[in-house]
Formats: sequence, C-alpha cells, structure tokens
Amino acid sequence: MNKLKYEAQLSELQVELVYLQEWVQATGQRIVIVFEGRDTAGKGGMIHAITERCSSRVFRVEALPSPSDRERTQLYGQRYIERFPSAGEIVIFDRSWYNRAGVERVMGFCTEQQLETFMHNAPLMEKMIVREGIILLKYWLDIDLKEQRKRLQSRIDAPIKQWKLSPMDLESHKHWDDYTIARDDMLKRTSTEHAPWFVVNTNNKRKGRLKCIRHILDQIPYTKPEIDPVTLPQAKDRKSDVSSLKPYMI
Repeated sequence: MNKLKYEAQLSELQVELVYLQEWVQATGQRIVIVFEGRDTAGKGGMIHAITERCSSRVFRVEALPSPSDRERTQLYGQRYIERFPSAGEIVIFDRSWYNRAGVERVMGFCTEQQLETFMHNAPLMEKMIVREGIILLKYWLDIDLKEQRKRLQSRIDAPIKQWKLSPMDLESHKHWDDYTIARDDMLKRTSTEHAPWFVVNTNNKRKGRLKCIRHILDQIPYTKPEIDPVTLPQAKDRKSDVSSLKPYMI
C-alpha cells in the first residue's frame, strides 16, 4: 500500500480513536483488547498505530514479562486480571493469558493438564468479564511462513532491529507447524459467541492495521463527543531572557 495513502487513512482513523477515548472517559466504559500472533506478526506496530495519538492515561498497554515464582503459584490469569481497566480506561494486552495456549504449550512450559484446564476455563472467565460490562475484543494477527522468515532475517541484518530479536524468536521459528496446530486448537476451542476471535491478515502490515482499527471502531458503540469551542486566552509576557540566567545552552 502506498505510504501516503496509508498515512492519510490512518490519520482519519486516529481521529476516531480520539473520539472513542473521549466517549470512554465520559461514560466510564471499560474495554480490553487482546492481541495475539506469532513472532513478527506486527503486534507492536499495530498497538503503536492505535495509541500513537491517544492519551496513555486512557489507552494503557500491558506486555507482561514471564511470571515470577510467586505468580506461578497463583490462579492462572490472575496477574492479567489485576491489570484490567477501571472506569474510563482501555487496556491493550500485547500477548495475554493466551500465552498458555501458544508459547507455553509449544515450548513445553505447561503440562497437558494445565493446558486442558486453561482451555476449559478461558471461555468461562471471559463470559464473566463480558457479563461485568467490559467490552472484550480478541485479535489474532496472522502471517505466513515466508513473511515471518523475511521479517526475522531483516532483524538479523539490520543493527537497529536486532534488539527485537531474541533466542526464543529463533527457537519458535523452528516450531512453525507446532504453533499452527496450537493456534487452530485455540481458535476452535476459545472463540465463543460472547468473546469471539477475529483474525487479521498482517502479511501487509499497513492494510492489516487499517482493517483492524476500523473493526475495533465498528465493534464499540461510541459517539462523537460534543466539543465546546475553545478560545486561546491572552498571556502576559515579562520579556525575560533565559540566557541571562546562565544555564547550559545547547
């Protein structure tokens, strides 16, 4: 997609996201948006496009690290629920409780029994979340093997991208088929009427971002706020020269 066309469309959608932000604050609505997908699927870029022009006090991004020893003894999902929104907040999870159905399953970080318990409990937990009045949206960002190889190689080749590359990324790439099986099983067993999965093709990052943002806006019954006209007040200027204070000028 042409960059100028993409930026023009994204700018229009970001205006709508600001309207959404104002509506959420005015109504006290609570929204949770989950982004899942393989490594390099574009979760970070998607989240940046959504939050770039919005307030971090309303749009809060959560990307949890590996659980601590204490968190491993807690009810699974507890540490995610602790970060759920209060009134007037939107929380975006860059990976979520679905780690158990993905990386934990494929890399052997959970037992078969723990996986089965999660698959049974996740739809029940999400039903409770929705019944509490929280809007819950779940997105799987989907790329193909060829595109993942291309993006991983670009991280290897570019010094400014190498920080994005972890040993787990490379190890996960070897398990492409295992992740495909895990993805299909997760979507089949945890996509429900009250909390369905929405799949976004992100082989083309720009098109994927625009489609996803439009879909988010379509799923939420926000209204454009009535904004009172703003008049810039007059200001008194003492004509003080900051250089006279002898700071270190640059």
